[in-house]
Amino acid sequence: MRLQINAVHFTADRSLLDFIQAKFNKLDTFHDRIIGGEVFLRLDGADTNKVKQKIVEIRLTIPGKELFVKESDKTFESATDRVLDVLKDKLVRCKQKRNDFSSQAIVEAKSRMKEDEVFEPDEL
Repeated sequence: MRLQINAVHFTADRSLLDFIQAKFNKLDTFHDRIIGGEVFLRLDGADTNKVKQKIVEIRLTIPGKELFVKESDKTFESATDRVLDVLKDKLVRCKQKRNDFSSQAIVEAKSRMKEDEVFEPDEL
């Protein structure tokens, strides 16, 4: 998955970037059609000298939809884990909706259409 990571108003450590990339690569197991994602790492309270919370925002792109999740915690790693938990649930729901679309309701609608399409020979 193509993932772009942006650290806002600070420089992120290489180990943090690798951690985030490794975690988000595991999302492919929950949805097979992920196009890409964009991660924003922010420091809450960066204006003052004391950083209160660390915020992770993700915008994930799948066909026909864009998912956005924002979580904060004391460390970027724990915030990333929280974001992943929410994203997993959203991806599973999106995939179920996609599969439900071609489920029983579609089969019934197609059978009704076939019944309505009974051809009569032309009366010309």
